[in-house]
Amino acid sequence: MKYEKWSWGYWCLKQYVRFIDWIIHKKTILTGEENIPQNKPILFAPNHQNALSDPMAILLHTRFQPVWLARADIFKKGIITLLLRFLKIMPVYRLRDGKEQLAKNDKTFSDSIKVLENNFALALFPEAAHSAKRQMLSHKKAVPRIVFMAEEKAKENLDIHIVPVGIYYSSYWKFNRTVIVNFGEPIRVNHFLDEYQTNSNAATMALRDSIYTSIDKLTINIKSKTFYTDFELIRELYGKHFLKRKGEEYSEINLFRSDRELTHKLDAMETDRPEEVNTVIREAKAYNQLLKKYKLRSWLLENQKNNFVKIAGNKVLLILGLPVFLFGFVFNAIPFFATDIPVRKKIKDRAFWSTFFLSSGIILFPIVYLLQLWAVSGFIPGIWLKLLVLACMPFSGKIAFRWYVVWLKTWGRGRLFNLKLFNKKGYNNLLTAQNQLFEKLDKLISSQTLNSEL
Repeated sequence: MKYEKWSWGYWCLKQYVRFIDWIIHKKTILTGEENIPQNKPILFAPNHQNALSDPMAILLHTRFQPVWLARADIFKKGIITLLLRFLKIMPVYRLRDGKEQLAKNDKTFSDSIKVLENNFALALFPEAAHSAKRQMLSHKKAVPRIVFMAEEKAKENLDIHIVPVGIYYSSYWKFNRTVIVNFGEPIRVNHFLDEYQTNSNAATMALRDSIYTSIDKLTINIKSKTFYTDFELIRELYGKHFLKRKGEEYSEINLFRSDRELTHKLDAMETDRPEEVNTVIREAKAYNQLLKKYKLRSWLLENQKNNFVKIAGNKVLLILGLPVFLFGFVFNAIPFFATDIPVRKKIKDRAFWSTFFLSSGIILFPIVYLLQLWAVSGFIPGIWLKLLVLACMPFSGKIAFRWYVVWLKTWGRGRLFNLKLFNKKGYNNLLTAQNQLFEKLDKLISSQTLNSEL
């Protein structure tokens, strides 16, 4: 197979998967697209936290048909290998695959050079594994080795540009999530070639570190090993308040950038002020336990203005949207729960959950849609009306889920309203816990900012 050739079959599949991806996500935000070079050989180097969703975030939202390099052990004989090659995925053999297998990398590197020579794009995860956390793993040497070898074999005439990519998910597996894809300024391999000629190992390490630093600026990377879970909890509880305290308007991209700043400060405080960090973590856990006790979310306490009016307005919206919800639920419940329940029970690594949901959207949902249309076709007159019903099934599923989200928010507001009305002690305890936590974090972060400036 000639990986460097444009594939119409790949293009058609890409458009179909792009539609499925749109159904799954609430919003996809791209930044830094101007950093992707034109008419240059490119290697995309993204962080890796969410299995198949990560390559989808790049290949579905760029003009390229990127050729991915993946570990060789996923290439099984038969249809799987044929499918992987159709998807422009090439095997890279590691020492663990057997020393005798390493020679096969010569063909992979040769094909990689052809891709780059034709100004197509390669893609490779520098971490060589996914973390399933907002925490970047240490980088391996694969990316520098491949680009240096490609330049060496091409007599340093390629001018490869490595494009660092930071991928962020509002949730790693929930339906209707937001994904943010940040393309960073390209790293030119040419800038490291002189050092590579005199000290190849030093150049490899320098390029590896440069890639890590570039990606680190583009994603949320909680570096703490001890307090990762605690800092993630603080981000969820305090993040929107921190954004508001900075005087910035709420948007997904603003919240992402604010959360990145917040987690960076928390990491710094672990080193500078460990005792105070331990104290604020205990208060965050206590506040979170109160929220669980009353089955509430922190944002409800922060957005109480006109709560009763919002409840009434949402109820009207829910009533008006009920017929659409019922249509969407009826025609999407079977494939949704047939995927959701087994995946949650059987798949231990949550990073793969979104992969199964995407695969289900590509394969299972269309099959079930056709079977359901066949089952009710006797009640639907005319071929065009039948096709209209079929076309409405995926859209109604997306709308039905949003209806369900509005229902959850309305129910949450109702619980808070009842708590405030009938359990003032519990409400005051909850509000006091939030205020104390936020005030302590405000002071800690303000002093941390001052210390950084000094």
